[in-house]
Amino acid sequence: MPLFKYKAVDRSGKTIQGSLDAGNIADLELRLEKMNLDLVTCKQKQPGADIFGRNKITRRDLINFSFHLEQLTRSGVPIIDGLTDLREGEENPGFRDVISSLIEAIEGGSSFSLALSMYPKVFDGVFVSLIKVGEKSGQMATVLVDITETLKWQDEIIAKARKAVTYPAVIGTLIFSVIMFLMIFVVPDIMSAIVGLGGEIPFHSLALMATSEFLVNYWYLVIMAPFVVFFILRHFYKSSDKFHFKMDGVLLNIWLFGDISEKIKISRFTRYFALMFASGITVLDAINLSKSVVSNRVLEDGIDRAWVQISEGGSISESFQNIGIFPPLVIRMLKVGESTGRMDESLKNVSYFFERDINDKMDTMEPFFQTALLATIGMVVLWLIVSVFGPMYDTISTIDF
Repeated sequence: MPLFKYKAVDRSGKTIQGSLDAGNIADLELRLEKMNLDLVTCKQKQPGADIFGRNKITRRDLINFSFHLEQLTRSGVPIIDGLTDLREGEENPGFRDVISSLIEAIEGGSSFSLALSMYPKVFDGVFVSLIKVGEKSGQMATVLVDITETLKWQDEIIAKARKAVTYPAVIGTLIFSVIMFLMIFVVPDIMSAIVGLGGEIPFHSLALMATSEFLVNYWYLVIMAPFVVFFILRHFYKSSDKFHFKMDGVLLNIWLFGDISEKIKISRFTRYFALMFASGITVLDAINLSKSVVSNRVLEDGIDRAWVQISEGGSISESFQNIGIFPPLVIRMLKVGESTGRMDESLKNVSYFFERDINDKMDTMEPFFQTALLATIGMVVLWLIVSVFGPMYDTISTIDF
């Protein structure tokens, strides 16, 4: 079905711009009329975000969506009216189009959860399942609060991770550029002068000369190599399930990053598992849906194996213990949850302890990277100084004045 970019006016005369799927222009007019809009102009366009990602729907858009919808729902405002209010205040054109389509689908007889499921790239399976639980239980506001808090936690973790690596990455790139400049344009002239002195050149100076000569001749390889390796790995990561599985295992075992990544993924899994279990979703369905937030084939495979054992009558704690990839804390809390009948509370404790550990490690990452960067810069500068001035000093010291 074609996607049309339209300009319309509402009953108050306010101009509304957006995009909508329709069979043709007449169909578009009918769809807009159901939304109390009158078509002014339209143009067919290809669906998708623009190349600059300006209409990309972010996690913060979802946080605002679920938060404001929860506030309106708790105040007794019907979902359809709440969505209409959200659409009018939404600044992201892409998300405004999605909300418009949700309104249209609900007015056409679809449930809220069914309308959300039409946009799997925006609202994942967990989001849709929780909304479905809210519809059945009549606790939509409570479900939206849980969704909002979970999305906020994810956003905070990602923000901390970016903060920890952004400054070292920028400074590291700047220092790398300066070193490349020195190696290509400065070091060759200095080393030529040192060779002209006729003295003995030590190994570290020869190594500097060889490095400088390589960079002069093949500087483009040094710059292109990381990008080439990245795209090759990315290609195989997406195209080969076997390679994807192995790489996910490697990522979980990378020093420092692997431990943090594993705890973030397990914390997300237990958090969503607890959320859905508390909402009344069966254990097997909760595990199966929560698996989608892990985003790691190794962990997903382990969860699948645990799911099979539970479906065959095994206990939750023993099934997860048998797969051998979850930390002892998770197994211990699962056992406590089984014995007390408060599985959701036990899983929330797992998430709490892991989140605290993650936050502590995130707080230490930035100073660690800064220290490591300074140490690396210091060693490179020391190498340059010793390699350049060492031979000069040795040669001058042999001259009789």
